[in-house]
Amino acid sequence: MNAADRRRSGSSALDRSPTGVRGLDEVLNGGLPSSRATLLAGGPGCGKSLLAIEILVRGFEEHGEPGVLLTFEETEQELREDAFSIGFDLAAVEAAGGLAMDFIEVERDRIQQTGDFDLEALFIRLRSAIESVGAKRVVLDTLEVLFAALDDTAVLRAELRRLFRWLKEQGVVAIITAERGEGRLTRHGLEEYVSDCVILLDHRVTDQLATRRLRIVKYRGTVHGTGEFPFLIDDAGFSVLPITSLDLDHPASSDVVPTGITDLDAMLGIGGFYRGSTVMVSGAAGTGKSILAAAFAAAACDRGECTLLLAFEESPAQIVRNMRSVGIDLARHLDAGVLRISAGRPSQVGLESHLLRLNKLVDEFDPRNVVIDPITDFDGQGTSLDVKAMLMRMVDLLKRRNVTALFTSITPASGMEDPTVSSLIDCWIRLRNVERRGEHNRSLHVVKARGMSHSNQVRELEIGDRGLRLLEVALGPDGVLIGRDRPKAGDS
Repeated sequence: MNAADRRRSGSSALDRSPTGVRGLDEVLNGGLPSSRATLLAGGPGCGKSLLAIEILVRGFEEHGEPGVLLTFEETEQELREDAFSIGFDLAAVEAAGGLAMDFIEVERDRIQQTGDFDLEALFIRLRSAIESVGAKRVVLDTLEVLFAALDDTAVLRAELRRLFRWLKEQGVVAIITAERGEGRLTRHGLEEYVSDCVILLDHRVTDQLATRRLRIVKYRGTVHGTGEFPFLIDDAGFSVLPITSLDLDHPASSDVVPTGITDLDAMLGIGGFYRGSTVMVSGAAGTGKSILAAAFAAAACDRGECTLLLAFEESPAQIVRNMRSVGIDLARHLDAGVLRISAGRPSQVGLESHLLRLNKLVDEFDPRNVVIDPITDFDGQGTSLDVKAMLMRMVDLLKRRNVTALFTSITPASGMEDPTVSSLIDCWIRLRNVERRGEHNRSLHVVKARGMSHSNQVRELEIGDRGLRLLEVALGPDGVLIGRDRPKAGDS
């Protein structure tokens, strides 16, 4: 591959070492630079140490690369306990010969600075640890503690440069953590310049909701993801969600997925939705959105397709009970393992966490279909632009996996849906309440359906103990007849 081909493909001749962290290697375009130094910078609580530890552990477990963890702040036992909280057993990795840990206590009052001060003793100790396990990865946590006793700026800068140069000479993937400084990336303002790769971690609170984000500040000799990437820390480690691709290159299947309502399949013209498409069912409260979504999910489960349902307003038990009243049995699909319901209040976490949660559930469950009921509950979690950006990334995430998605949306009191959201949708079904002559009835029509020659009819939607049914169109002098206005059998 020549240089022009590498530029077009986004690849590089620079050797990389995969981190093994979910989503991070995609952001880094393959991994961290091999035989070079990477700086993890950020404020307290952003996850620098835990990320460095996960890269070490996954390096050994997934790529057979032993590592060294040299810590200046926490003892070996404290780090073992920290790592165990995100699912990593450092003691087991040590026993398998995949990790050497060493704690060096640095106390300012025990250090006598002289003009000949250097890090030779540290290098000897570090080289011994590297040789003991044949380490390919080295973590130093954290840099500020090591140099806390140095007041001489000239000596500090010289020793920082020497440390980074020495790490490169060892031919290892070096990862150094550093605290963020006031108005600059690091306390000393030099580490970011001598590092080949700089990753900034951020933990911010907006409107009482905490979010974590990651940004690649620089990466010498290669292209990399730009912008900020949300990440999550849970009992399975780190999860980084790359920003939506600018290229609309997701697949477009011609396979058809039935809706679960025979009459609606006929209205769509092709017998259902296209596989991998995104569907929105909108309407005011009481129009039957959740029932239609449940009918779609149940029909998919009947075909043996794994289906994920994210609910924000009802518990799984309540959903199962309520759907049973209209003839939709979700319990048997839950028991069979083809349906998973994940319920929770949307206000518990920020928009990025919802996105990461969906990504993780899709990774774990590998569904063919996803239902989110309703997406309008995200509206209070950020600005309209934030919500649209998150929904766009949800849509792209599911389309790239060829997952059919059905979103319900609550129509506001004004009766006007958000056009910025509807533009992301392939098929839009609108439900309406019709109150006439002392009755409450419902209607359904297809607003749009990309790639389908769909019906333009407005049909009455009937909800009974056997599910949903679309009634044949009955026309009167003033338009469609619904409810009691419909002609009775035998009427001429």
